[in-house]
Amino acid sequence: MSNERENTPHGVKTVVVPAAGMGTRFLPATKTVPKELLPVVDTPGIELIAEEAASVGAQRLAVITAPNKQEVMRHFERFPDLTETLAARGKDEQVAKVQRAADLIHPIAVEQAEPLGLGHAVGLAESVLDEEEDFFAVMLPDDIVLPATVMEDMARVRAALGGSVLCAFEVDREETYNYGVFDVEDTNAPGVKKVVGMVEKPDPADAPSNLVATGRYLLDRKIFDALRRIGPGKGGELQLTDAIELLIQEGEPVHVVVHRGKRHDLGNPGGYIPANVDFGLRDEKYGPALYKAIKHIIAEYEQETGLAEN
Repeated sequence: MSNERENTPHGVKTVVVPAAGMGTRFLPATKTVPKELLPVVDTPGIELIAEEAASVGAQRLAVITAPNKQEVMRHFERFPDLTETLAARGKDEQVAKVQRAADLIHPIAVEQAEPLGLGHAVGLAESVLDEEEDFFAVMLPDDIVLPATVMEDMARVRAALGGSVLCAFEVDREETYNYGVFDVEDTNAPGVKKVVGMVEKPDPADAPSNLVATGRYLLDRKIFDALRRIGPGKGGELQLTDAIELLIQEGEPVHVVVHRGKRHDLGNPGGYIPANVDFGLRDEKYGPALYKAIKHIIAEYEQETGLAEN
């Protein structure tokens, strides 16, 4: 193992970020602006992911992009003309914000010519891994997981138990049809379950548990071979869930860390709006005024709809 790898705090060198989707749920905004660049307060979702990746010591961000979504990669450039103009005007805080993304991590673009599923997107990342990388991380940009420490927990589980480690959240059983759902067994470690099966978007009556996959994966390199051996699954796409299930069937260790924090789904307006409220309320600059504004808006809404009388 190279010294470069040994110097990463948790052994994670590459984080794969699938970002080739069309963002149809945000139309018409995403006609011209990639979904991953929509801001949470003032920071694009892709930059929040890059920050999380850097926090676990990752050195590169392998961004799976579509041919027409190069703006996502541009976000990590230097923008010297803009920073020089801002600096000349004494706007040092804005200069730091512009430069921040370029300083976080080294981005690499991996083009996905057509949308063939999450499994296909992850499989494309094999070409950018070094030979000595026996595992890597996947972070879905739609999912913001708080606190952003779950990957550290997952890396510790991987170091102790090997194999692949995923992040799990508990959801109401009626919601399981939206997710990949884990069939699990208890372990001796608090908050860690052994995965004995995985089902993609089952009917709630058929769901093996209410523990679901949520946007954070630490995958053994054997996943690439598994992806080559599966066929199209639900929706006619290559499903990452199916490849993980194949590894489980073949005796490879797969565990989940049950995360007790919270999650925001940036993949649709119904999740994106609460994320902005949550982050905005906690922002030193905007929080106090936003809190007052939200209380006023809610009071007006309750009065208009009669909810205040209930």
